[in-house]
Amino acid sequence: MKQTLTSPNGTPASRLAFGTMQFGGRADEAQSRAMFDACIEAGITHFDTANLYTDGASEKLLGSFLGDRRDSLIVATKCAYTGGAGRDNILKTAETSRQRMQIDTLDVLYLHRFDPDTDMHESFEAFGTLRQKGHARHFGLSNFAAWQTVKAAGIAAKFDLSVAVIQPMFNLVKRQAEVEILPMADDLGILVAPYSPLGGGLLTGKYGAGDKGRLTEDDRYAARYGLEAMHKTAADLAALGAEMGVHPATLAVAWAAHHPTGPSPIISARSLEQLRPSLDALNFQMSPELYARIAALSVTPPPATDRLEEQG
Repeated sequence: MKQTLTSPNGTPASRLAFGTMQFGGRADEAQSRAMFDACIEAGITHFDTANLYTDGASEKLLGSFLGDRRDSLIVATKCAYTGGAGRDNILKTAETSRQRMQIDTLDVLYLHRFDPDTDMHESFEAFGTLRQKGHARHFGLSNFAAWQTVKAAGIAAKFDLSVAVIQPMFNLVKRQAEVEILPMADDLGILVAPYSPLGGGLLTGKYGAGDKGRLTEDDRYAARYGLEAMHKTAADLAALGAEMGVHPATLAVAWAAHHPTGPSPIISARSLEQLRPSLDALNFQMSPELYARIAALSVTPPPATDRLEEQG
Protein backbone atom coordinates (compact mmCIF):
# COMPACT_ATOMS: atom_id res chain seq x y z
CA MET A 1 0.00 0.00 0.00
CA LYS A 2 1.23 3.49 -0.79
CA GLN A 3 1.41 5.36 2.51
CA THR A 4 1.08 8.76 0.90
CA LEU A 5 -1.61 9.92 3.30
CA THR A 6 -1.25 10.66 7.01
CA SER A 7 -3.46 12.36 9.55
CA PRO A 8 -2.50 15.72 11.11
CA ASN A 9 -0.54 13.94 13.86
CA GLY A 10 1.16 11.56 11.42
CA THR A 11 -1.08 8.50 11.76
CA PRO A 12 -0.90 6.56 8.47
CA ALA A 13 -3.86 5.69 6.30
CA SER A 14 -5.51 2.40 7.27
CA ARG A 15 -5.61 -0.57 4.91
CA LEU A 16 -9.25 0.18 4.18
CA ALA A 17 -11.11 3.49 4.14
CA PHE A 18 -14.72 4.08 5.13
CA GLY A 19 -17.12 6.01 2.90
CA THR A 20 -19.90 8.02 4.53
CA MET A 21 -22.19 8.37 1.52
CA GLN A 22 -25.06 6.84 3.50
CA PHE A 23 -24.70 9.13 6.56
CA GLY A 24 -27.85 11.21 6.94
CA GLY A 25 -29.55 9.34 4.12
CA ARG A 26 -30.16 5.60 4.24
CA ALA A 27 -28.30 5.59 7.58
CA ASP A 28 -29.76 7.82 10.28
CA GLU A 29 -27.61 9.50 12.93
CA ALA A 30 -27.64 6.53 15.31
CA GLN A 31 -26.77 4.04 12.56
CA SER A 32 -24.07 6.36 11.24
CA ARG A 33 -22.53 6.75 14.69
CA ALA A 34 -22.53 2.99 15.26
CA MET A 35 -20.67 2.43 11.99
CA PHE A 36 -18.18 5.20 12.74
CA ASP A 37 -17.43 3.75 16.17
CA ALA A 38 -17.01 0.24 14.72
CA CYS A 39 -14.55 1.59 12.16
CA ILE A 40 -12.53 3.32 14.88
CA GLU A 41 -12.48 0.13 16.93
CA ALA A 42 -11.30 -1.84 13.89
CA GLY A 43 -8.46 0.59 13.23
CA ILE A 44 -9.88 2.59 10.31
CA THR A 45 -8.19 5.99 10.14
CA HIS A 46 -9.31 7.16 6.67
CA PHE A 47 -12.85 8.54 6.26
CA ASP A 48 -14.27 9.70 2.95
CA THR A 49 -17.22 11.99 2.22
CA ALA A 50 -18.25 14.57 -0.40
CA ASN A 51 -19.78 18.01 -0.52
CA LEU A 52 -22.90 16.73 -2.26
CA TYR A 53 -23.56 13.57 -0.21
CA THR A 54 -27.03 13.61 1.37
CA ASP A 55 -27.31 17.38 0.84
CA GLY A 56 -24.50 18.04 3.32
CA ALA A 57 -25.77 15.77 6.11
CA SER A 58 -22.90 13.31 5.54
CA GLU A 59 -20.25 15.97 6.17
CA LYS A 60 -22.12 17.39 9.18
CA LEU A 61 -22.49 13.98 10.83
CA LEU A 62 -18.91 12.93 10.13
CA GLY A 63 -17.64 16.20 11.55
CA SER A 64 -19.76 15.79 14.68
CA PHE A 65 -18.29 12.32 15.30
CA LEU A 66 -14.61 13.30 15.10
CA GLY A 67 -14.24 14.76 18.58
CA ASP A 68 -10.82 14.55 20.18
CA ARG A 69 -9.78 11.88 17.66
CA ARG A 70 -9.70 14.41 14.84
CA ASP A 71 -5.88 14.75 14.62
CA SER A 72 -5.41 10.99 14.34
CA LEU A 73 -7.87 10.64 11.45
CA ILE A 74 -7.72 11.43 7.73
CA VAL A 75 -10.80 13.32 6.58
CA ALA A 76 -11.31 13.39 2.82
CA THR A 77 -14.03 15.17 0.90
CA LYS A 78 -14.79 16.02 -2.72
CA CYS A 79 -15.77 19.14 -4.59
CA ALA A 80 -16.93 20.25 -8.04
CA TYR A 81 -19.25 17.41 -8.96
CA THR A 82 -21.65 20.14 -10.05
CA GLY A 83 -20.82 23.71 -10.98
CA GLY A 84 -17.54 22.92 -12.72
CA ALA A 85 -13.94 22.73 -11.53
CA GLY A 86 -13.30 26.46 -11.72
CA ARG A 87 -11.58 28.45 -8.98
CA ASP A 88 -14.67 30.05 -7.45
CA ASN A 89 -16.61 26.80 -7.21
CA ILE A 90 -13.68 24.93 -5.67
CA LEU A 91 -13.03 27.61 -3.05
CA LYS A 92 -16.71 27.98 -2.22
CA THR A 93 -17.43 24.28 -1.82
CA ALA A 94 -14.22 23.64 0.13
CA GLU A 95 -15.21 26.37 2.58
CA THR A 96 -18.71 24.90 2.89
CA SER A 97 -17.19 21.50 3.66
CA ARG A 98 -14.88 22.96 6.31
CA GLN A 99 -17.77 24.74 7.98
CA ARG A 100 -20.04 21.72 7.91
CA MET A 101 -17.41 19.47 9.50
CA GLN A 102 -16.12 22.22 11.80
CA ILE A 103 -12.50 21.46 10.97
CA ASP A 104 -9.75 23.90 10.07
CA THR A 105 -8.05 21.75 7.44
CA LEU A 106 -9.34 19.18 4.95
CA ASP A 107 -6.82 16.35 4.88
CA VAL A 108 -7.76 15.46 1.30
CA LEU A 109 -9.77 17.45 -1.21
CA TYR A 110 -10.74 15.65 -4.42
CA LEU A 111 -12.01 16.94 -7.70
CA HIS A 112 -15.11 14.76 -7.80
CA ARG A 113 -14.99 14.24 -11.55
CA PHE A 114 -13.17 15.43 -14.65
CA ASP A 115 -14.43 18.74 -16.03
CA PRO A 116 -13.67 18.97 -19.78
CA ASP A 117 -14.74 22.62 -19.87
CA THR A 118 -12.28 23.97 -17.29
CA ASP A 119 -8.52 24.29 -17.72
CA MET A 120 -6.96 22.24 -14.91
CA HIS A 121 -4.44 25.03 -14.37
CA GLU A 122 -7.32 26.99 -12.86
CA SER A 123 -8.31 24.04 -10.68
CA PHE A 124 -4.82 23.50 -9.30
CA GLU A 125 -4.26 27.19 -8.80
CA ALA A 126 -7.31 27.08 -6.53
CA PHE A 127 -5.87 24.05 -4.75
CA GLY A 128 -2.64 25.99 -4.26
CA THR A 129 -4.60 28.81 -2.65
CA LEU A 130 -6.27 26.35 -0.28
CA ARG A 131 -2.92 24.88 0.72
CA GLN A 132 -1.43 28.33 1.32
CA LYS A 133 -4.35 29.20 3.58
CA GLY A 134 -3.96 25.92 5.45
CA HIS A 135 -7.43 24.84 4.39
CA ALA A 136 -6.36 21.62 2.62
CA ARG A 137 -3.30 19.36 2.93
CA HIS A 138 -3.52 16.82 0.10
CA PHE A 139 -5.33 16.73 -3.23
CA GLY A 140 -6.91 13.91 -5.18
CA LEU A 141 -8.92 13.00 -8.24
CA SER A 142 -12.10 10.93 -8.40
CA ASN A 143 -13.48 9.27 -11.53
CA PHE A 144 -10.51 10.36 -13.67
CA ALA A 145 -9.10 8.25 -16.50
CA ALA A 146 -5.40 7.37 -16.44
CA TRP A 147 -4.51 9.92 -19.11
CA GLN A 148 -6.46 12.61 -17.26
CA THR A 149 -4.61 11.78 -14.05
CA VAL A 150 -1.20 11.96 -15.71
CA LYS A 151 -2.13 15.30 -17.27
CA ALA A 152 -3.33 16.57 -13.90
CA ALA A 153 -0.12 15.44 -12.18
CA GLY A 154 1.93 17.44 -14.68
CA ILE A 155 -0.16 20.55 -14.15
CA ALA A 156 -0.13 20.12 -10.35
CA ALA A 157 3.67 20.12 -10.37
CA LYS A 158 3.64 23.63 -11.86
CA PHE A 159 2.00 24.81 -8.62
CA ASP A 160 4.34 22.74 -6.42
CA LEU A 161 1.47 20.33 -5.77
CA SER A 162 1.01 16.63 -6.37
CA VAL A 163 -1.83 14.18 -6.89
CA ALA A 164 -1.70 12.23 -3.65
CA VAL A 165 -4.64 9.87 -4.18
CA ILE A 166 -7.14 8.84 -6.81
CA GLN A 167 -10.56 7.26 -6.48
CA PRO A 168 -11.66 5.00 -9.35
CA MET A 169 -14.42 2.41 -9.36
CA PHE A 170 -12.99 -1.10 -8.87
CA ASN A 171 -14.47 -4.44 -7.92
CA LEU A 172 -14.71 -8.02 -9.14
CA VAL A 173 -17.27 -7.16 -11.83
CA LYS A 174 -15.88 -3.71 -12.68
CA ARG A 175 -12.21 -4.35 -13.44
CA GLN A 176 -11.40 -1.64 -15.98
CA ALA A 177 -9.07 0.05 -13.47
CA GLU A 178 -6.69 -2.91 -13.83
CA VAL A 179 -5.88 -1.94 -17.41
CA GLU A 180 -4.24 1.44 -16.94
CA ILE A 181 -5.37 3.24 -13.76
CA LEU A 182 -3.87 0.88 -11.18
CA PRO A 183 -0.50 0.39 -12.93
CA MET A 184 -0.28 4.10 -13.71
CA ALA A 185 -0.84 5.04 -10.06
CA ASP A 186 1.59 2.38 -8.89
CA ASP A 187 4.28 3.75 -11.20
CA LEU A 188 3.69 7.35 -10.08
CA GLY A 189 3.45 6.49 -6.38
CA ILE A 190 -0.16 7.63 -6.08
CA LEU A 191 -2.38 5.96 -3.50
CA VAL A 192 -5.51 4.39 -4.98
CA ALA A 193 -8.64 4.37 -2.82
CA PRO A 194 -11.17 2.62 -5.08
CA TYR A 195 -14.87 2.85 -4.35
CA SER A 196 -17.66 0.26 -4.65
CA PRO A 197 -15.64 -2.89 -3.81
CA LEU A 198 -19.01 -4.61 -3.32
CA GLY A 199 -20.42 -3.49 -6.66
CA GLY A 200 -23.34 -1.56 -5.17
CA GLY A 201 -24.10 -4.55 -2.96
CA LEU A 202 -24.21 -7.02 -5.85
CA LEU A 203 -21.19 -8.94 -4.50
CA THR A 204 -22.77 -9.44 -1.08
CA GLY A 205 -25.05 -12.06 -2.61
CA LYS A 206 -28.18 -10.37 -1.30
CA TYR A 207 -29.78 -9.77 -4.69
CA GLY A 208 -29.49 -13.43 -5.58
CA ALA A 209 -31.44 -14.11 -2.38
CA GLY A 210 -34.18 -11.70 -3.51
CA ASP A 211 -33.32 -8.81 -1.19
CA LYS A 212 -33.75 -5.18 -2.15
CA GLY A 213 -31.15 -2.43 -2.14
CA ARG A 214 -29.42 0.13 -4.30
CA LEU A 215 -29.62 -1.97 -7.46
CA THR A 216 -33.40 -2.18 -7.12
CA GLU A 217 -33.88 1.41 -5.94
CA ASP A 218 -31.50 3.45 -8.11
CA ASP A 219 -31.73 3.32 -11.90
CA ARG A 220 -28.08 4.32 -12.29
CA TYR A 221 -26.87 1.39 -10.23
CA ALA A 222 -29.32 -0.97 -11.91
CA ALA A 223 -27.81 -0.02 -15.28
CA ARG A 224 -24.23 -0.09 -13.98
CA TYR A 225 -24.58 -3.64 -12.69
CA GLY A 226 -27.27 -4.93 -15.03
CA LEU A 227 -25.27 -7.40 -17.11
CA GLU A 228 -26.20 -11.04 -16.67
CA ALA A 229 -22.52 -11.99 -16.45
CA MET A 230 -22.09 -9.73 -13.42
CA HIS A 231 -24.92 -11.45 -11.61
CA LYS A 232 -23.42 -14.83 -12.51
CA THR A 233 -20.13 -13.74 -10.95
CA ALA A 234 -21.97 -12.62 -7.81
CA ALA A 235 -23.73 -15.98 -7.55
CA ASP A 236 -20.45 -17.84 -8.01
CA LEU A 237 -18.77 -15.71 -5.34
CA ALA A 238 -21.64 -16.40 -2.95
CA ALA A 239 -21.25 -20.13 -3.63
CA LEU A 240 -17.53 -19.92 -2.94
CA GLY A 241 -18.22 -18.05 0.27
CA ALA A 242 -20.69 -20.72 1.38
CA GLU A 243 -18.11 -23.40 0.60
CA MET A 244 -15.50 -21.62 2.72
CA GLY A 245 -17.81 -20.40 5.47
CA VAL A 246 -16.88 -16.79 4.64
CA HIS A 247 -19.29 -13.97 3.79
CA PRO A 248 -19.00 -13.06 0.08
CA ALA A 249 -18.62 -9.39 1.02
CA THR A 250 -15.50 -10.26 2.99
CA LEU A 251 -14.09 -12.07 -0.03
CA ALA A 252 -14.97 -9.23 -2.39
CA VAL A 253 -13.32 -6.53 -0.29
CA ALA A 254 -10.27 -8.64 0.52
CA TRP A 255 -9.87 -9.49 -3.18
CA ALA A 256 -9.95 -5.83 -4.21
CA ALA A 257 -7.44 -4.92 -1.50
CA HIS A 258 -5.13 -7.76 -2.52
CA HIS A 259 -4.42 -6.42 -6.01
CA PRO A 260 -0.63 -6.39 -6.52
CA THR A 261 -0.55 -2.57 -6.66
CA GLY A 262 -1.94 -2.35 -3.11
CA PRO A 263 -5.09 -0.23 -3.31
CA SER A 264 -7.05 0.80 -0.20
CA PRO A 265 -10.71 0.11 -0.97
CA ILE A 266 -13.42 2.34 0.46
CA ILE A 267 -16.01 0.25 2.27
CA SER A 268 -19.48 1.51 3.14
CA ALA A 269 -22.86 0.32 4.39
CA ARG A 270 -26.30 1.38 5.59
CA SER A 271 -25.98 -0.24 9.00
CA LEU A 272 -23.48 -1.85 11.35
CA GLU A 273 -24.90 -5.27 10.47
CA GLN A 274 -24.16 -4.63 6.79
CA LEU A 275 -20.72 -3.25 7.58
CA ARG A 276 -19.37 -6.15 9.64
CA PRO A 277 -18.44 -8.48 6.73
CA SER A 278 -16.51 -5.69 5.01
CA LEU A 279 -14.62 -4.86 8.20
CA ASP A 280 -13.76 -8.56 8.52
CA ALA A 281 -11.71 -8.18 5.33
CA LEU A 282 -9.12 -6.23 7.36
CA ASN A 283 -7.97 -9.47 8.96
CA PHE A 284 -8.77 -11.93 6.19
CA GLN A 285 -5.75 -13.81 4.85
CA MET A 286 -5.95 -13.92 1.05
CA SER A 287 -3.67 -16.57 -0.44
CA PRO A 288 -2.39 -16.25 -4.01
CA GLU A 289 -4.39 -19.34 -4.91
CA LEU A 290 -7.65 -17.93 -3.55
CA TYR A 291 -6.99 -14.57 -5.19
CA ALA A 292 -6.60 -16.31 -8.56
CA ARG A 293 -9.68 -18.45 -7.95
CA ILE A 294 -11.82 -15.39 -7.22
CA ALA A 295 -10.35 -13.48 -10.18
CA ALA A 296 -11.35 -16.34 -12.45
CA LEU A 297 -15.02 -15.74 -11.58
CA SER A 298 -15.05 -12.70 -13.88
CA VAL A 299 -13.39 -11.73 -17.13
CA THR A 300 -9.94 -10.18 -16.80
CA PRO A 301 -9.88 -7.11 -19.07
CA PRO A 302 -7.36 -7.16 -21.92
CA PRO A 303 -4.18 -5.09 -21.61
CA ALA A 304 -4.13 -1.51 -22.85
CA THR A 305 -2.27 -2.65 -25.98
CA ASP A 306 -4.92 -5.37 -26.47
CA ARG A 307 -2.19 -7.90 -27.35
CA LEU A 308 -3.70 -10.91 -25.60
CA GLU A 309 -1.09 -13.25 -27.03
CA GLU A 310 1.54 -11.53 -24.89
CA GLN A 311 -0.34 -12.23 -21.65
CA GLY A 312 0.38 -15.34 -19.71
